[in-house]
Amino acid sequence: MVGFKNRYMVMEVFLDPNRELLDGDPIILTQFNVSKAIKDNILVNFGECGLASMLGSFQVKYVNHITKVCIIRASREDYQKVWSAITMARSIGNCPVLFNLLDLSGSIKACKEAALKCETLKFEHYKLVAGSRLSADTAQHMQNCLEKIKILEH
Repeated sequence: MVGFKNRYMVMEVFLDPNRELLDGDPIILTQFNVSKAIKDNILVNFGECGLASMLGSFQVKYVNHITKVCIIRASREDYQKVWSAITMARSIGNCPVLFNLLDLSGSIKACKEAALKCETLKFEHYKLVAGSRLSADTAQHMQNCLEKIKILEH
């Protein structure tokens, strides 16, 4: 029995900081929004055939809308095309964005370790910036996100 060989990318999403100043409708990152933006970019850059070949293993495994970190799975054969489509993605919905690759790994275990390290550091920074304004709900949400990363599977 041969398992599918995948690559896992830990990505950071940078939203346009001026977006929140212009209108009161901030974009909330979800798995659907990120997946749609990437699939649209794959379609634009690689066509329908390229999109169809990548859909077999492409999946946005995890998104945290507070720290803007996401985990994306792609097949070993197609991960470079997915990575290039992610790099060329310039918006999610109407909001300009940039993606930054934090880690690329061949196993979910290594990806989880990198994502946990990144999320922990970002959450500590978020707590310092928020200070006393940090709500209990936000702290609980972050703990839930860390637990969600720990239980990720293929």
